[in-house]
Amino acid sequence: MMARKKAAGLNEKHVKVLQIIESYSTKFGYPPTIREIMERAVLSSTSVVNYYLDQLEEKGYIERDRGVSRGLRIIKQYGEALAATAEHVVDAINELLQIPLVGRIVASKPIPFPDSDFNPYDAESSMINIARDMLPDPGRNISDLFAMEVRGDSMIDAMVNDGDIVILKKTQEARNGEMVAIWLNDNNETTLKYFFDDGDHIRLQPANPTMEPIYINDRSTVEVHGKVVMVVRQLEAH
Repeated sequence: MMARKKAAGLNEKHVKVLQIIESYSTKFGYPPTIREIMERAVLSSTSVVNYYLDQLEEKGYIERDRGVSRGLRIIKQYGEALAATAEHVVDAINELLQIPLVGRIVASKPIPFPDSDFNPYDAESSMINIARDMLPDPGRNISDLFAMEVRGDSMIDAMVNDGDIVILKKTQEARNGEMVAIWLNDNNETTLKYFFDDGDHIRLQPANPTMEPIYINDRSTVEVHGKVVMVVRQLEAH
């Protein structure tokens, strides 16, 4: 693990924004947009992002071109500029974790998928990189996490769109209201929905007002494979 110490004159939000720009640029070959930084750094608005970016620019850590949406560049000497301070070490900020991308899951009416969709791909692209500090519980053991690509729009009101990646924790149980990956073993189907045990049946609830819930009377056919802990948003085209 590579730990990065906090630079003099920077607080943890500055370092977090820098880490997001650096790791995103390394992974995709271009910097994130202001909105993408806002989402990943859990900042309240794009104005707050601009506030931190302005300060980082003033301190000489980045250069900005305000005429384009991705007009950010980390200065070449960035790594050297992050000199250690005496008391603060940001252990998780710069740690990229690899989480297995095990297949696709539909956020729509359940449809059949081959068995391989709950098994890791053999290709290199079967791993997704996530900064540890982006996880809801950064100190957790990630061995029980896996990722799936979403297909469909039944969970759009939960901010899960077609093409997004969901990070799930392996579990065979679910509480009412949790978003889970469900396997319907009678028809070999899979779906992503909110889970509700209504007593006499299981209700799989979409987060889309145009779609109806799925009611299942035979609860033995419902297998929970994981619950969603975070969503990696689909990248903007430009």
